Amino acid sequence: MSLPLLEGDRRERVHALARELHADPELAFEEHRSAQRVAALLEAEGFAVERGVGELPTALRASRGSGSLVAALCVEYDALPGIGHGCGHHLIAGASVGAALLLADALAADPSLDLTVQVIGTPAEEHGGGKQLLIERGVFAGVHLALMTHPTPHTDTYDPVGSTSQAVGRWRATYTGRGAHAAANPSEGVNANDAAVIAQVAAGLLRQRVKDGRRLALVPQQSGVTNIIPATAVVDLECRAPDLEEFHALHESLLDCLRAGALATGCALEVEALEPLYEPLRQDDLLGGLWNEAMVERGRPLAGSTGVMAASTDMGNVSQHVPSLHPFVGITGVDAALHTAGFAAQSAGAEGYRLLDDAAAAMAHVVRRVAADGDLRSQVLARAQELAAR
Repeated sequence: MSLPLLEGDRRERVHALARELHADPELAFEEHRSAQRVAALLEAEGFAVERGVGELPTALRASRGSGSLVAALCVEYDALPGIGHGCGHHLIAGASVGAALLLADALAADPSLDLTVQVIGTPAEEHGGGKQLLIERGVFAGVHLALMTHPTPHTDTYDPVGSTSQAVGRWRATYTGRGAHAAANPSEGVNANDAAVIAQVAAGLLRQRVKDGRRLALVPQQSGVTNIIPATAVVDLECRAPDLEEFHALHESLLDCLRAGALATGCALEVEALEPLYEPLRQDDLLGGLWNEAMVERGRPLAGSTGVMAASTDMGNVSQHVPSLHPFVGITGVDAALHTAGFAAQSAGAEGYRLLDDAAAAMAHVVRRVAADGDLRSQVLARAQELAAR
């Protein structure tokens, strides 16, 4: 089966979409123009588009075909504050849209594929867990496989089989004490900021007991003035680990650090989750093998597996429910790190758009192979049923 490629005016329209997203970055849950641009292109290509799915105004689902195998291509379009598309979401969106157009062509050429193609626009990947919200609200119900791809720096093409991402959770801790004049009657106060300092010191000391690859961070969110004992203090925090068991253990240790601050100062402590838990990726090995075929054909030799990636994604949540693939592929010549202004600038170059083309072709290849091969289809459907029953 030859690898399909975006060509001509269609290729330029997809590239133009990615360029527009890059030039007009929008933050999590605010991606109104980005979602509209994606929806408009897909509608023009004959997809039936539902806007605001899952009660999220910037989410969408675009569908083509009515086959019994349902394949979802995930689109991300939120940017980073003060940086823009330093995580390459403009290329992620373009690649998934491009793959959808290639699969629409395949459906038109061969209705026997028995395939439904869905493009799911997923807000708030950077912060907010948009995909988990869409899962909870039924948007991924009935999907049998889900794909997206992610650009990285350097030039390597990684084998996604055997790789995973870190689980991450984020919370806000609020200490409540009692205000007082810092000179006239400091002993009558209960210093909430002291509680926050103790928690940060305890967390710093905790790091020596944290295994390699596990991460924690605390960031104070409130300052005061020197002549007032602060009555409140706020600390945002997160922790990461490669599996859920270690994640929950690290989270409990971090909570103990927060409790120590409250106990030592007499402050009250309240901890609230800021967003859904991001779960580790389960890369489907069958889909990964088909992806690798396509990457080799496109002249991108594999450079081994990434193993446990020092990053987190809410695509991990999708992968816990649906057979999924989330490969990382390097942009040739890019040396800036992800989540930097340098990567945002470099990912807008010609090599970024060559990667978009290759990723679109590879994802379309994966879905076509599964749809056309009865044995592969049966295996994927069995895996989807198994995950849905968990």
